[in-house]
Amino acid sequence: MARYPNVTIKDVAARAGVSITAVSHALNDKGTLSEETRERIRGVAQSMGYQADALARGLRRSQIGVIGIVLRPLDALENYSPPGVDYFLRFAGAAAVSTLDHGLSLMQVADLVKGPVTPLAFSLDGYIVTDPVRDDPVVGLLEERGIPYVTLGRDLGRPDASNWVASADADAARMTLEHLHEQGARTIVCVGGTDDNSWNADVEIAYRDWCERTDQPVRFLRSPEGLGEAGGRDLVPAILDDGMPDAIYSVTGRHAAGIQEAMRERGLVAPRDYLLACGTDADQTRTSDPPITAIDLRPEILARETVNLLVAITRGEAPAGRRLVSSELLVRRSSMRDG
Repeated sequence: MARYPNVTIKDVAARAGVSITAVSHALNDKGTLSEETRERIRGVAQSMGYQADALARGLRRSQIGVIGIVLRPLDALENYSPPGVDYFLRFAGAAAVSTLDHGLSLMQVADLVKGPVTPLAFSLDGYIVTDPVRDDPVVGLLEERGIPYVTLGRDLGRPDASNWVASADADAARMTLEHLHEQGARTIVCVGGTDDNSWNADVEIAYRDWCERTDQPVRFLRSPEGLGEAGGRDLVPAILDDGMPDAIYSVTGRHAAGIQEAMRERGLVAPRDYLLACGTDADQTRTSDPPITAIDLRPEILARETVNLLVAITRGEAPAGRRLVSSELLVRRSSMRDG
């Protein structure tokens, strides 16, 4: 039997050659359709895998007290506990506690557009989607099915959307660059990721603006987030080929740890030979030698704000979105020239 991923009622109607209303009536035993037509539509829906979705829609007629969370970056890594990454675990844990404060439960759901999805996934009251990519397909699917959602970070392909909460990434980048500058750094290499999300975009824009304002050369490099430490290590030759920089600002902590290791292998040690900072704090940055200056994105606060916004939306309110949460710069030995 052929199965069609993410099939919609429009798809069933088109395949059966009937209206959307006819499909709805056939699946819900309504209207005046003939039994023959009703059975034919049901057969088409079942062959396309739409029967499960009909169940989910039935469940959604009333709230069930559960919201879902899709951790997009960890879905992409296909590893929900990658070494050196505790930001998402902190966020998910705090989100679970926040939902309990509202008398609700939190359910983690894998990428909704990949492979089979339990019918229950489409019956939840709403969703949190972390770090959506541009024109995110998960967000698109939720919109198509009329399921409320809030994103952690903006979807760059939906500039008019207001149902998001985000860390103030541009401000955090500027704060870090100014700290490095105060420590004597002039030439600063910035290492970003390759995911097409607002976090990477905002940091790159802030870095390029800072270079223009301070009349410093732009030296921006990228490495896929999934490569982790290896990605940082692989960038070091390119960093050094263009001349030894005064400092390196890596958006991710795992890249920063890899850069530090590869530089040390070449006899270059922070902060003696260069300054090092990164945009996400984690166990690796705290325990590195020397410890790496990092941005604490305050995932616990982000989680609370995200859950509050989603709960208000699911209850029919019209809350103000576009909530920015300030981050904190944790200065450590790697960026302290005289510390």
